Amino acid sequence: MTLPAALAALALPRHLALMAGLAIVSGIIVRVMIAIGVPDRPDARKAHSQVTPKSGGVGIVAAFLLGVLLLYHYGQVSRLAEPYFRGVIAAAALMAAVSLLDDLFNLSFVVKLLAQIVAAGGAVASGLWVQSLSLPYYGVVGFGWVGVGITMGFLLLVTNAMNFIDGLNGLAAGVTLIACLFLAGIAGLHGGFFVYTASLLLAGGVLGFLPYNFPAGRIFMGDVGSQFCGFMLALFGVAATRFEGVPLSFLLVPFLLSGVLYDVAFTLIRRALAGENLARAHNGHLYQVARRAGLDARAVAALHWGFAGLGGLAALGFLAAPPAIRPAMGLLPLAVQLGWTRYVIARARAAGLARW
Repeated sequence: MTLPAALAALALPRHLALMAGLAIVSGIIVRVMIAIGVPDRPDARKAHSQVTPKSGGVGIVAAFLLGVLLLYHYGQVSRLAEPYFRGVIAAAALMAAVSLLDDLFNLSFVVKLLAQIVAAGGAVASGLWVQSLSLPYYGVVGFGWVGVGITMGFLLLVTNAMNFIDGLNGLAAGVTLIACLFLAGIAGLHGGFFVYTASLLLAGGVLGFLPYNFPAGRIFMGDVGSQFCGFMLALFGVAATRFEGVPLSFLLVPFLLSGVLYDVAFTLIRRALAGENLARAHNGHLYQVARRAGLDARAVAALHWGFAGLGGLAALGFLAAPPAIRPAMGLLPLAVQLGWTRYVIARARAAGLARW
């Protein structure tokens, strides 16, 4: 066992206890949000058929921010440098506030995007941005100031992808939980102690929420949950690249969220080619089409959990493989997604869904 892995193993019982405590905090707040009952009303593009409370993600946000504030004050080994740490806290709080306002007032796409840009810009302004990327065959490619734009684009992409995928009970929450656990394990093995600990903190918040959302949806996480989870996972991916003792690959989060990112990319490309308004709400994502074609919603969510797990295994293989064969590690998740796409299309045709 390497020294970083040994240190992570020694700290694991304390971190698991903290994760369990945050799950309890999250669960209590979720119950409060159920009682408050911010309504999510059904419509033609949504999976639910009766008014259901939303904004359960407030529990996830509160638990994570509590954990990261404790980490800021007491977690000497797991700390980032001061300005970066303050940037994480400020960006997380700002994204939570923006997405909660979206839940409450149904902000327009333009207003929501501008607010997300401000939140992402807060993280970048603190210095959290990618300056280089290590590529097989080419070595390290420096981005310079272009890295600011790449980081901003990455943060916004993952934030909105998780928001788009949050349409079935347990799907986004389960994917986030699995991604956090894999990310914590990988970071712990390689000495990325901030990402290791922060991933467990987010996992704790999600763990407290998930029983209220899956299999029966007593409450939805809402934009405050889905956007926040996506933003934080993306931020962890950025932090892992150059802000800790052993830089990890920028591709870790894309591996872990391969099912989510593929669904969003496929759907955007398909709708663009069809000449549709990309800013208009719809129910044409692959996971939505699968449900409309008769596949059980719980099965679709579980499949996406499997996609996240497969992405985690592919990420482990990517890190362990010689540089020359690392690109092949991305082919397995892609092949699975192509198979899933073919199955959904066939099922949609059989169900007579002429338009998605």
